[in-house]
Formats: sequence, structure tokens, C-alpha cells
Amino acid sequence: MTEHGYLALVLHAHLPYVRHPEYPEFLEEDWLFEAITETYLPLLAVFDRLSGDKVPFALTLTLTPPLCAMLRDPLLQARFLRYLDRSIALAEKETIRTRGQGRLEDTANLYLERLRDSRRQYLERWNGDLVGAFRRFQDSGHLEIITCAATHGLLPLMANIPQAVRAQIFIARDDYRACFGRDPAGIWLPECAYVAGIDQVLQEANIRWFILDAHGLMYGQPRPRRAIYAPCFTPAGPAAFSRDRESSRQVWSAQHGYPGDPAYRDFYRDIGFELSPAELEPLIPPGQGRKFTGFKYHRVTGRGVEKDPYHRVWAMAAADSHAGHFLDERRAQIDKLRRVLDVDPIVVAPFDAELFGHWWFEGPEFLELFLRKSAYDQPVYELTTPGRYINDHTTLQMVAPSASSWGQNGYWEVWLHASNSWIYPHLQTAAQRMVEAAREETRGDGFLTRAAAKLGADEALRDRLLRQMARELLLAQSSDWAFLMKTGTATHYAAKRTKDHILRFTRLYEQWRSGALDVDFLANCEWRDAIFPDLNWKYYV
Repeated sequence: MTEHGYLALVLHAHLPYVRHPEYPEFLEEDWLFEAITETYLPLLAVFDRLSGDKVPFALTLTLTPPLCAMLRDPLLQARFLRYLDRSIALAEKETIRTRGQGRLEDTANLYLERLRDSRRQYLERWNGDLVGAFRRFQDSGHLEIITCAATHGLLPLMANIPQAVRAQIFIARDDYRACFGRDPAGIWLPECAYVAGIDQVLQEANIRWFILDAHGLMYGQPRPRRAIYAPCFTPAGPAAFSRDRESSRQVWSAQHGYPGDPAYRDFYRDIGFELSPAELEPLIPPGQGRKFTGFKYHRVTGRGVEKDPYHRVWAMAAADSHAGHFLDERRAQIDKLRRVLDVDPIVVAPFDAELFGHWWFEGPEFLELFLRKSAYDQPVYELTTPGRYINDHTTLQMVAPSASSWGQNGYWEVWLHASNSWIYPHLQTAAQRMVEAAREETRGDGFLTRAAAKLGADEALRDRLLRQMARELLLAQSSDWAFLMKTGTATHYAAKRTKDHILRFTRLYEQWRSGALDVDFLANCEWRDAIFPDLNWKYYV
């Protein structure tokens, strides 16, 4: 029997880069504002309370480059405060509208209190800098923050152009350095998607570990001797950890997991689709149409029945019970593994961070209760992070992982489907052109030679052009657009974003090729897509 067992909770926080300075308001920017209000601020509050109470806890958190860029963007920060102020104004109206209606009034008062506290926390506790706030908990030893590919591009679908894969990883590494003052030890591969060769690029970037779905490791060569309960070194060096599906499913599954409990708040019944436009006006100005507001007054109750009013006390009791159940399940699982394995077992349980608070309203409370119980109510396992584990366990098996992802059916059919496959010839052509431009500029026979007579172009202008070409390509490669097309959610927006970035890239490429640069057009592109200010286009060489 081994001496120690470990549990690594991994929260993957990611949103696509949505920023539209060309409009005074833009509906899809609400994705960020909802996530800040319902997930990121509540998670920071959980970490703050645990740290203040000296509770020993450890978590792994992905903060992707697009999310960090949006959280640090002054335009989006100002728009978030406008969104928050409108939400508070609606909450104040709701406390009046629901007065005397029992549970509805209680819930309206809960929303008003939480929104006002969110504003205080954002401005006074964290000074509007949520990236810096999360960094504090990494610096204190409670979090291991990891990176992701630069724009969450699905790496296996660009693997035939290795420079495109390399740029996604190296640009993400550089962005992480700018945000967190160190190199990332780990990376969340977008959609946990892996093919042979990615480990080599990770090794070049000095990234030490990543996470696969279970079959990515179990179908590797040779088969892992400890199944998915110990990481394996890949041929190039970085360690591969594997997702434990059972522990993950207990938390995220609406059908089989905790969020479907009848006591929890129902996500889909929202006053944005029930009240009159006049009643919604503080949050939804006239003419904007209906949308989710975050004001939901009913509990899950059951399928096919009238929803009952939300009862906060019942929901918190359910969260406490489920935290205890999850503790018991992990304790039994890891105790059994300790008895049969010859190394200290680790169970890796990754989740989308937005599950906690946005999709599952009580998720942050569940998480806090579970972390407290893990610290004080059991002796079987220790909370850790993958980075800490490999620091302490250096003798591991070498396995060449199998091609895999955590998407439907285990590969990448979600992102390469009849609904979205039209995007890939355009993405491949753009990536090839980006490599072509980078190579010519590195040889010294590119844009500067062609543009010198026309523009008096210098290296600074050349670098601006190449950087913006790379930005447009990276943003077009985001796996979010293909995913939204496949699911039928925001399909028009996802298709338009892909087309717009490809069109802007193509126009810039043609100007690069001809040496006739439209500087005003370049400046407009830079204004629209203000991500990766120090992007190194030479990674495409």
C-alpha cells in the first residue's frame, strides 16, 4: 500500500475573444460579463475566504490568453461596470416587483445583495484587475495557473502545418509571461485534443505537463501500467495526465450529476423571457430583444412539471450533502487505488470553470465546502496540482499517447463536421500564407523590399503588418467558432467571425505581397483586434 494519494481539481476558464469597439453595445460581450459576475468573482471570493481561514487547499486553473486579454482590456472593463450597474438597477426593481411574494422576494433580495457585493469586490478588493487577483493566489501557493493555446485553436486540425501549432503554443507562453511573471509549467490543450508531435512542441516551449482524456493515455503505446491514475512521460518529455471521467461526471452531468438535483436553481427559466420589455429595461435597453438576465426564481424541481420557487436554504443543504458525498466517493476511490498501485495514485478531475456559478448557481458553494471537508474531514488523499505531483514523482513510465480529445466520441468530429468543415480550407490557406510571409521576411526579401519605393517602409511598419496578419489568423483558428456552428448556438455570429478574420487576413496578405499597404486599414484592424500587443510573428518561420 502506498503512503499517499492525491486529488487534482482542474478548472478550465476560457471564453472566445469577443470585443467590438465599433459598436456602443454588443450582445455577445455579455458572455464575458456573465462569467465575471457569476463565476470569476465568486471563485475569487471562495479562494479569499479559504486563504483567510488558513485552509490548506490546492487547485489548478487555466486562464486562457483570450480570457486574460479581455479581463485586462479597459474598454471591456468599463462595459462590464455598465452591465453590472444595469443589473443592480434591475435587481432593485425586482425587489419591489416581488414584494410580499415569499420565496420570490427572498431570491430577488439575494440577487441584489450579491450584485452589490460583486461591484464592491471588483472595484475595492481586486481593483478591477482579476488576472492580478488570480495571480495573487498562485503566488501564495494555492493555485497553479496554466496556459492554453493562444486562441484555443484545435491543434490536431492544424498539425499538417507545424508552424501554426508552434505559434499557438509559443505565443500563449509569451502571453502567460506577461500576465504572471513566470513561464507556465502546464498547458490545457484545447478540447484536450492531442496528436503525435504536439509533445515535441511543448518540450521546445519548456512546458512540463498537459491533460488528456482517458482513452488518449489508455490507447497509448505501450499501455500504461497504472492506467489513468499516474501520469506518463511522452517521448519528447512532457508528462501526460489523464482525466478521471467518473469523478468529473458526478459534478458536471445535468442528468447523472449533482447539478440536476431538484433543490438547485434552474438555469433556463429566466425573467428575460417572461417579463415585459418595460420591466427589463434597466438591463435590456429598448430594441435589444430578449436575452438571459441571470434573474431566475425557480428550482430544478423535476422534468415535465411546473417549476417550484427557489429555496436557498434547501439548495445550500443540497450543496453540503453533495460535497460530503463527493468527498466520500473520492476517499473510497483513492484508498482502493493506494492498495493496488505501486506509486502514489493521482485522480485528475477537470471541469469547465464556468460550470461553477454560471451553469450551476450553487457550484462555488459546493466547491468551497468540498475543499474545506477535504482539508479537515479525511486522511486518505491530499489536494495537489499536476505540477506539484511531477515535482515529487520523477520516475514515471514513458508512453506515446493516442490521438484523442474530450469531445463527443473522443476525437474531433464536433469541430470537423458538415456544419463547420467549410472553414478549414480557408484556415489552411491562411496558415500557409502566414508561414510564407514569415519566411520571406526572415530572409530579408519580403515586404520591405517591395514597399520601400512606395511607402518608405521601415521595420516597425513591417512588424505591425506581420503581427496583425498573425492576429487575424489566430483569431480565425479559435475552436469556439466551429463548436458554436456545430451546436447551433450563435451560429451566424460564429460564421461571421471566421469570415471576417479570414477576409482581413487575406486583405493584409495581399497588401504584404504587393507592397502597397493601406496603413489606415491596418490601424483599423489593430483597433478592432487588440490582442497580443507584443506578438512574435517569427514563430511562424
